[in-house]
Amino acid sequence: MVNNILKNGILGGMIAAIVMASMVFYMKANPGEEPNAIISFISMLLAFTFLILGIREQREINNGTITFGSAFLTGLGISFVIATIYVLVWLFIYNNFFPDFMDRYGEMVLKNAKPEGLAAKTTEINQMKEWYKSPVMVVLLTYMEIFPIGIVISLIAGLILKKK
Repeated sequence: MVNNILKNGILGGMIAAIVMASMVFYMKANPGEEPNAIISFISMLLAFTFLILGIREQREINNGTITFGSAFLTGLGISFVIATIYVLVWLFIYNNFFPDFMDRYGEMVLKNAKPEGLAAKTTEINQMKEWYKSPVMVVLLTYMEIFPIGIVISLIAGLILKKK
């Protein structure tokens, strides 16, 4: 089970991390343009296909049977590995290549904000800048970008792929 989780988690994590790194470097090279959030979301879903493959593989290892609990835990493990790789790659990029990320991101968001929502966006960006002063918050915020998607997909895949 552990080998299955690690193998599929690493493969999915590589996809999520490569696309995230590409989007971040695109944003750094083109400071006025906002990266496409749809591409980021689709890449996360693509990375989580390895979660489904991992659950199916675990079912085959168990002679074609898997309970919801076992399927969910397998998916959760794969999700955690994917999210951890994503977080580690972000920390590496943030600390070594893009330490002014929050300033640039804040400028981009405020520049693209509608006038009626500018005050709310300014407050939101200032809160995020404050959070980004703490390394623990950087880690937690980055996990919150990807891990909840993995939890939801683990639940759905566990329900669909369970087989007695």
